[in-house]
Amino acid sequence: MTRRSALGLAAAGLAATVLAAPAPAQARSTRSMRSTRSTGIAAKLPAPTGPHRIGTVSTRLVDTSRRDPWVKSVPYRELMISIWYPAAERPGGAGHRLAPYMTPGAAKAWNATAPHGIPQDAIDFAAMRTHAREGAPADTSGGRRPVLLYAAGANDPRTWGTSVVEELASHGYAVVTIDHTYEAPGVQFPDGSVKGDAPLLKAFEEAQRNDAVPALLKRVLDIRVADSKFVLDRLGSLPHGLSGVVDQQRVGMLGQSAGGIAAAETMYEDDRVKAGLNMDGTLENNPEPNGTNLTPVARHGLTGPFLLMGRQGSDRTTEPSWRAFWSHTSGWKRNLTLRGSMHQTYTDLAALLPQAGVDRKIIEENLGTVDPSRAVAAERAYARSFFDRWLRERDDHLLDGPSGRYPEMEFAG
Repeated sequence: MTRRSALGLAAAGLAATVLAAPAPAQARSTRSMRSTRSTGIAAKLPAPTGPHRIGTVSTRLVDTSRRDPWVKSVPYRELMISIWYPAAERPGGAGHRLAPYMTPGAAKAWNATAPHGIPQDAIDFAAMRTHAREGAPADTSGGRRPVLLYAAGANDPRTWGTSVVEELASHGYAVVTIDHTYEAPGVQFPDGSVKGDAPLLKAFEEAQRNDAVPALLKRVLDIRVADSKFVLDRLGSLPHGLSGVVDQQRVGMLGQSAGGIAAAETMYEDDRVKAGLNMDGTLENNPEPNGTNLTPVARHGLTGPFLLMGRQGSDRTTEPSWRAFWSHTSGWKRNLTLRGSMHQTYTDLAALLPQAGVDRKIIEENLGTVDPSRAVAAERAYARSFFDRWLRERDDHLLDGPSGRYPEMEFAG
């Protein structure tokens, strides 16, 4: 099992990071010196289904109120975010090229990990193109847009949920994706510098030696929540005129694995987040979830609407922290299970791994037995239905109960 496979193996999210030791420093150094050129294919993401064209811009944010929590010599916290939004109609998107899936520096670092069953150099992540046009003007005809924050899983880049992000943007949302610096494998900044995950990996090694993993997992979650709150603070000063597009009174958050944990905890701590979605992230700070070291949101629950989406075998009856969260939550709640799925089925892996030239066994080890295209369609449909219901007052009743359109989704509550 590769380190990257272990990182994403379980719904433990943050805790999954400790299931395998980091790669030796010499091996990581050798990988980092490899050429940024790839012999892999430029895989394709499924097209979004909404009526809107999509634009995207990326920007660097600097929080001068706190030092970097991983590198104490840095007197500020800096993040990279991308904003995805409905774009104005322009024939052919003249003057605005399709945005790459990853920058070259981030793609090089991500490819070096052989992410989640994708063989190294099988996919050229930098050559991949999204369906969004860089810097396209925003569509302002519909008024201000509800805004969503998207958080990826532990050690995953902000791009690892682009399929669902594009889908939501194509249906009228502005979506902000966040890279957590020194946690993602490689975060490339506008000056070309790439900041990797070595500080986090070193911290995990120390925590394992000192039997202090739960404390470190809490620290990681606290940093993610602080990053998310800072991004919320900056919604009124987004570049490209987008601060005038987003509706700060209609804010939601979603994420996969550790990103789902961060969505729940941020919503608990910050009432600006009105609705949240957790895709297969446990709500406790343990290497192996057992109902102890629960996060505050699991201990106290939420009063606002929240959706839990789990893999096969993980729901509110089997996952101890979800059971605690469920019993303490007085707000609207649902728990869905994607039949035949695995932890990474809720990421772009479902769209990309079948294109990587791997055999069926590898696909099932990482995605389960569910048809990957059906998994993508179901994830998108239920995410959109949830946020439409609570941020736009549009109820398609998909969340009322099982649907013949998506038999892959079962309701656990």
